[in-house]
Amino acid sequence: MAAMSYLSVIERYHEYENLVHELLESILVGVGDVNLFDKPVSAKVFEDMAVSYPFVELIYLLDEQGIQVSPNISVVNQQVKLLNNGKKADRSQRPYFTQLSEANTAHITRPYLSNAGGGLCLSASQILRSSEGKTGIVVIDVNLTRLIEFMMGDSARRKMSPFFKSIYAAIVLCLFVLVSVLMWTVTLDIYDLFSQASARHDPLQPFGIIIFLTLALAIFDLGKTILEEEVLMHKDIFRHSSTRRTITRFISTILIAISIEALLTMFKASLGEKHYIEPAILMMLAVVGLLVGLGVYVYLGAKAELLLTQTQTNRSGSKTGKHIV
Repeated sequence: MAAMSYLSVIERYHEYENLVHELLESILVGVGDVNLFDKPVSAKVFEDMAVSYPFVELIYLLDEQGIQVSPNISVVNQQVKLLNNGKKADRSQRPYFTQLSEANTAHITRPYLSNAGGGLCLSASQILRSSEGKTGIVVIDVNLTRLIEFMMGDSARRKMSPFFKSIYAAIVLCLFVLVSVLMWTVTLDIYDLFSQASARHDPLQPFGIIIFLTLALAIFDLGKTILEEEVLMHKDIFRHSSTRRTITRFISTILIAISIEALLTMFKASLGEKHYIEPAILMMLAVVGLLVGLGVYVYLGAKAELLLTQTQTNRSGSKTGKHIV
């Protein structure tokens, strides 16, 4: 439930690049009023944008030479604030100015790291012209991560992430406490085993110790998986690969635990405890069944995701082709 990594954001951007550009172009059309140069700060359109588009971070205006003619207008928590910086700054070398042309009155940059926020962002710019011949450029900077979340309808879930993470963290803590109890029991059993080294002891006692160790290993692995998947790492619930990875790791932990238990049960049967033969065979069959089922699940899941990816790529390609025509 951690924040999206840069790689995830870039991957999502390339998947929805056309839609991202269409959305930003529509926003530019909404603010495309040359009168903004007269009273840019008091314009109500900025306040409406702050409410409707929470991913917009910064707005400013440039003249025909690329010199900023307004202060930076920041949008924080859907509140418009005027910053005392940016005015008269030379932006003439920035891509959102240099790549504007008379034929193309709107331009959207490639993703880049923002100097202000430090995260990935996009800049969208548009040339504004009045009937009197007055010309200027409006530029908006958007947080790319928030933009992707907005387009995917994931903003509400992200707000609940701290609550979800705290619950998962509490569960992991309880699992680790249980592991500590099991390890303490193992320590006592090992001490008891060595203290009776000279006396006659149960030959199956070491197997009991191994069983407790196996349970501790399985529970620790489960807690580690939950901690990594749900607390420390970003989990993209819209990708089948994320869910498949979690299930694969979980089933793998169970497979290891059952395999060790089946092996120990088989050893017990070889020591004369014949009634352990049937449970050992059943556990081995369960391991084989889980392994086969996991392999089929991973194969079919990967194949289905590949087909979905190809379908999305074909749709994006067809839309781009139509747009070019």
